[in-house]
Amino acid sequence: MADVKELTTQNFDKEILGAEGGSILVDFWATWCGPCRMQGPAVEKLAVAGYNVGKVNIDEQPELAEKFQVMSIPTLIVFKDGKIKEKMVGLQSIQTLEKALKA
Repeated sequence: MADVKELTTQNFDKEILGAEGGSILVDFWATWCGPCRMQGPAVEKLAVAGYNVGKVNIDEQPELAEKFQVMSIPTLIVFKDGKIKEKMVGLQSIQTLEKALKA
C-alpha cells in the first residue's frame, strides 16, 4: 500500500522534479481549507490504488506555493518527467484526477 508523500522544500526536487517515468499528483492544501479537507480522501484513495501522490501544506511550505503560482487551494498539479503536465484548481473528482494521471 502506497502512502501520500509529505512534500517540503527539502525533498520536493528529489521526489518530484527528479522523478522519471510515471505521472505524479501533487495536492497543494492547508488544514483550514474546507474544500482541501474534502479533496483529501480522493487523493488518499489514489495513493492506495498505487498512484504516485504527494501533498504540500502551503502554510508550512509557502516557497513551493509561490514557485508553482498557487493562488487558490486546493490546487492539484500533475507532473511528468519533472514538468507540469496539468494544473487543476478547486475540488476535483477522483475520476478527473485518475484521468489526468493516466493521460
